[in-house]
Amino acid sequence: MRWPAKIGLTLVGLGVVAAGTGWVLSAPQRVSAETVAALDTGDAEAGRRIFFAAGCASCHAKPGSEGDALLQLPGGVKLATAFGTFVAPNISQHPTDGIGSWSVEDLANAMMKGVTPDGTHLYPAFPYTSYARMEPGDIADLYAFLKTTPAVAGKAPPNEVGFPFNMRRGLGLWKQVNLSDEPVVALGDEASEQVRLGQYLVEGPGHCGECHTPRDATGGSIKNQWLAGAVAAEGEGRIPNITPDGAVGGWSEADLVNYFETGFTPDFDSVGGSMVEVQKNLAQLRAEDREAIAAYLKAIPGRPNGYPAR
Repeated sequence: MRWPAKIGLTLVGLGVVAAGTGWVLSAPQRVSAETVAALDTGDAEAGRRIFFAAGCASCHAKPGSEGDALLQLPGGVKLATAFGTFVAPNISQHPTDGIGSWSVEDLANAMMKGVTPDGTHLYPAFPYTSYARMEPGDIADLYAFLKTTPAVAGKAPPNEVGFPFNMRRGLGLWKQVNLSDEPVVALGDEASEQVRLGQYLVEGPGHCGECHTPRDATGGSIKNQWLAGAVAAEGEGRIPNITPDGAVGGWSEADLVNYFETGFTPDFDSVGGSMVEVQKNLAQLRAEDREAIAAYLKAIPGRPNGYPAR
């Protein structure tokens, strides 16, 4: 066999190996047996707290919903990004249009691994890169609470995503780089339990970094600029830097807590933009949760603004 032919066969062989490796690495991963074992029966009242901490209604309820309407979860909210337009699905208890037929393990796989019951990768517009840090017991509680919400008929419209981003298998490789259950900020041994609770709420269910942290070209969060502010996912506006060197650096912990509860800044301005829905969720939490979030935001490293100067 001549050398050109040998080289060609070698390249083909390497290509097959590379394709096979990529296929294996991109396969959907599910939660461990240990995590499944930790998914107990759950407590619905405790799950209500997680429902608001995780901001479920902000994307899955109809815009402008108040009161009991927040618990009707037909989806349909659109997020227009450079990668396409993503539509929040129906997560009501409807058995076919929503997630009423899901098990608690199915919910854990979606939230912690970004995988549907049939093994399809979910787009990270659903913030599973943060939910991956949640405790299984909290997901079980959330599941129990969701079971108390109504079934709402009607599937949400499909995502509007073109090639190559509509090739979901590739998300498995993206997850290899961007999906981790490790904390973002390495707290010292001296960190209080209050700060650690705040870390859990901010880095996990609260998914604050999904908006407040800049992203790289692939859409992954740039962890060394954690909470330093970012260009809005929709491409317009700026999400503020909320580290101690940012827009709220001069606020006290009490100022932050009051803002989370009432929506008023120390200058008596009021919350606006996409933060309106977030603040409504924060107001539903326990006072100690809001205090813990404020303590964590004061304890993390300060960062320069993570978005270009205007």
